[in-house]
Amino acid sequence: MIAGHPARDVLRAGLTGGLAGGACIWVYEAIVWAGVQHLLPLAAIPANAVGLMLGKAVQQSLGPWASVLGTLTHFGFALIWGVGFATIWPWFRKRGWEATALALPFAAVLWVVMHVAIAIAGHEHPNYLDPNVVIGGVMSHLFFAVPLALVVRSGLR
Repeated sequence: MIAGHPARDVLRAGLTGGLAGGACIWVYEAIVWAGVQHLLPLAAIPANAVGLMLGKAVQQSLGPWASVLGTLTHFGFALIWGVGFATIWPWFRKRGWEATALALPFAAVLWVVMHVAIAIAGHEHPNYLDPNVVIGGVMSHLFFAVPLALVVRSGLR
């Protein structure tokens, strides 16, 4: 039991929320990063995780497998973060927090943790002092965390 919920329900809500958030962040990136800002082509979104973690040379050497590995990595992390949110959400709900209100600081924490990990894992990472990188990164994580929170809230009613 996690705060009155069977662990199975928390796991299911977290996994479902993680999938939803992972899909929504890619929709945001497709519209904003690829469509509006032209930062990368639409087809490069799945492989982007590989480039961030292992470097562009590895990403390019993998060819189409970079998209497969990037997709697995992206959704693997999305599922882990989803279960994490579903685990902490009942505690915050008992203290009067709305799920989307918790999603906002959760998104900021995700951005910081993920980008510190990227900076540690590889030497080819975005310029984290560039306001466009910061704003774009935080916005994309908001588009992950809010749908995640709504799905978890619904799954743990």
